[in-house]
Amino acid sequence: MGAFVISKRYNDEYKFVFTSRKGKVVFTSLSYELKFECEEDIEKFKATIGLADFLKFKSSSGKFYFKLMLEGNHFATSRKYTTSLRLQKGIDEIVRYGANSEVLDFSGNDFIFSD
Repeated sequence: MGAFVISKRYNDEYKFVFTSRKGKVVFTSLSYELKFECEEDIEKFKATIGLADFLKFKSSSGKFYFKLMLEGNHFATSRKYTTSLRLQKGIDEIVRYGANSEVLDFSGNDFIFSD
């Protein structure tokens, strides 16, 4: 099962990533000024995952990626994939495991694990 991992960016803003069962980053969220905003958006996403849209793109270097849209707003951007099949497998993993994935908080000195 995947996990949402909250951490801090270098500019002290918060972000989260969704990691696959194998620990690879599938997508990275936008930045959040406050940690509770990050936590709220994770819970909102988990509750409404069936309404998410995945817009697929191909970069100028030939890599595939998607933008995750929630309620018409850009929510997160995926990592780059070498093939469209791998891209689809990443999307499938989010749809299959996202709603039940745990949240790991690595944003401070103490690590907090929650379901």
